[in-house]
Amino acid sequence: MATQTLTREQVSKNNNADSLHLIIDSKVYDLTDFADAHPGGVHVLLQVAGQDATSEFYSMHRHEILTKYASMVIGTVQGETPQVIEPKPGDLCPIPYAEPMWLSPEFKSPYYDESHRRLQKEVRVFVDEYVRPEALRIEEAGERPSAEIIKRMADNGINAMRLGPGRHLDGYNLIGGIEPKKFNYFHELVLNQELVRTHGRACNDGFLGGMVIGLPPVLNFCRNTALRDRVMRECFSGEKSICLAVSEAFAGSDVAAIRTTAVKSADGTHYVVNGTKKWITNGTWADYFTTAVKTEKGYSVLLIERGEGVETEQIKTSYSSTAGTAFIAFDSVKVPVENLLGKEHQGFPVIMSNFNHERWVMACASIRASRVVVEECLKWANQRKVFGKRLVDQPVIRGKLAKMISLVESGQSWLEAITHQMCNMTYQQQAKSLAGPIALLKNFITRAAHEIADESVQVFGGRGITKSGMGRVIENFHRTYKFDAVLGGSEEILGDLAVRQALKNFPKSML
Repeated sequence: MATQTLTREQVSKNNNADSLHLIIDSKVYDLTDFADAHPGGVHVLLQVAGQDATSEFYSMHRHEILTKYASMVIGTVQGETPQVIEPKPGDLCPIPYAEPMWLSPEFKSPYYDESHRRLQKEVRVFVDEYVRPEALRIEEAGERPSAEIIKRMADNGINAMRLGPGRHLDGYNLIGGIEPKKFNYFHELVLNQELVRTHGRACNDGFLGGMVIGLPPVLNFCRNTALRDRVMRECFSGEKSICLAVSEAFAGSDVAAIRTTAVKSADGTHYVVNGTKKWITNGTWADYFTTAVKTEKGYSVLLIERGEGVETEQIKTSYSSTAGTAFIAFDSVKVPVENLLGKEHQGFPVIMSNFNHERWVMACASIRASRVVVEECLKWANQRKVFGKRLVDQPVIRGKLAKMISLVESGQSWLEAITHQMCNMTYQQQAKSLAGPIALLKNFITRAAHEIADESVQVFGGRGITKSGMGRVIENFHRTYKFDAVLGGSEEILGDLAVRQALKNFPKSML
């Protein structure tokens, strides 16, 4: 901590390897003992020893590095105060367009009330204090999220809230003090968009992404109430985990092409399941598998518990193993008939009913992650100097920023418009009227992410393709944004779905 007030002349005398001081944002750092450990070598520090290195530091490092080395601060410059804002947990970012419009004091929105603002504040504090540090720890290591962070999320009702409004929230104390019966899709939107600010795409899936898509079929279609309630309780508490097992090597967006089979036993007490599933989020460690299978007269959905005949293997993809992406093999697995979700041979509606919410959740997350990239680009363009000017002083860079901002703001506005419809429709009405619009929304947002990922790397240059340092957020986004364009239905499939549904309602009088 700062203990002295020093003049710049006093600092300037400490300009060699034996006594190396420098100034960053009016704070004086003693780097004498650290110099040899500096990644760039001692000679880099000697170039600015005894000087104000604020400009040089911020052209090379992220601000949080200073927090890591706060113990090296020995004082402040006489008559000066730090100018760089030190963000605190829960703070809104003052950079233009870094926050959705409804969070900017000068703007109004018809969609959000005080409960949404209270929720946003408390979840941001929670993410800043607990979730992001965990994400930064495990993203590169490829580790599974710790039991401690999942339990902390459970204790705040977050795991249950991620499945949206419904009776499953009854009895839970929800973060933000939200009453379960008043929880709506805008509360869920706020929650989703705050949780995604981890700066790690795989971690966003690792933090129970499999539950978000794997548990709703159990809640909505399991006729065995004891089984349903047990699985719900175990998954919400973090005691056990669940995933959605639909995709196969033979069947991605083409769900009807699945080959995993379930044959009912002669005595009618159980099914015997054989087959494989691939690219299953959280499947590596899942205890339950909501599984699409072929039965004698159609398709069915079974809840399969991990046990004899179930084998899972980690798949290495372009994002971190912390998501637990798996290849799953079912070898003569016996599944009780009570574990059937929905009706036998009529599993397709069970699978399809889940897609609207899944795609909407992905749209919430993707557009917020894109906004984080815009924030990073705005900060970098303001502090990076090239050819004697800041990047932002170059018209071509301002054009790129304008393009990225426009895509993010339009995507957020469309998302909020559809969310408003969800709040005013039953689940059945959503399935009938919103499948096409949600498909187009996700398609638009993932196409926007494609453009934003490309432009952001051009703004950051070499740092945008480097996993550490100033460009690590950009590199991670550029490497992983395609997951949202493929998972939950590819862009091409979703676009086709939306247009085909629109044509079904095309008025014959217009022919």
